[in-house]
Amino acid sequence: MRSLVKSFIIFLFVIATVIPALRAQVNMPFYKDIQSFKKQDSLHFPPAHAILFVGSSSFTKWVDVQDYFPGYNIINRGFGGSSLPDVIRYADDIIFPYRPKQIIIYCGENDFASSDTISVNTVYERFKNLFFLIRKKMPDVPVAYISMKPSPRRQHLMPEFLQANTMIKEFLKSKSHTVFIDVYKKMLIDDGTPVKDIFLQDSLHMNAGGYRIWQKIIQPYLMK
Repeated sequence: MRSLVKSFIIFLFVIATVIPALRAQVNMPFYKDIQSFKKQDSLHFPPAHAILFVGSSSFTKWVDVQDYFPGYNIINRGFGGSSLPDVIRYADDIIFPYRPKQIIIYCGENDFASSDTISVNTVYERFKNLFFLIRKKMPDVPVAYISMKPSPRRQHLMPEFLQANTMIKEFLKSKSHTVFIDVYKKMLIDDGTPVKDIFLQDSLHMNAGGYRIWQKIIQPYLMK
């Protein structure tokens, strides 16, 4: 009888411990997006040594990215609205399992947009944290960072984007197997404002015209 009571108490303890932890996990930002990726992987796991695109909604909405780069194996793991801490949080789910031959990162915009208190140095340090996390587990995998883009909706943040881009570019210069891909300049008109007709109605996300600009700039840096 005592062993039965003891077992029941242990059972209640486990339930009291596990259920709150599971609820907390489910309530984490972008949990459903990550589970969706995992479901896709369970049905058809991507080939190893592909090129991994990871980051925020500019990748999420590039649903036909593979069509832009024929001859390359692309894995797209962009999840919309994500910031650099989100990519760091889910690195074990959306980066390391794929054993990519190259990692292309687009993230940082949403960090600035999330709060007026986020500084350029904060975003820069967040990027470095992600970079060193990748380097710790994948010391030789080439890493490319695509510059934060200008857009009509976030024109007020362009000075911060430009400064952070510059800092990240300089940081990557000192690291091996890295490249900074600058899409910023090609998305501006002569007066320094964003080209409007390459964006969707939300003035934030790109249409096919914007992605064609990205294609031309990115492709020379992709590994065969």
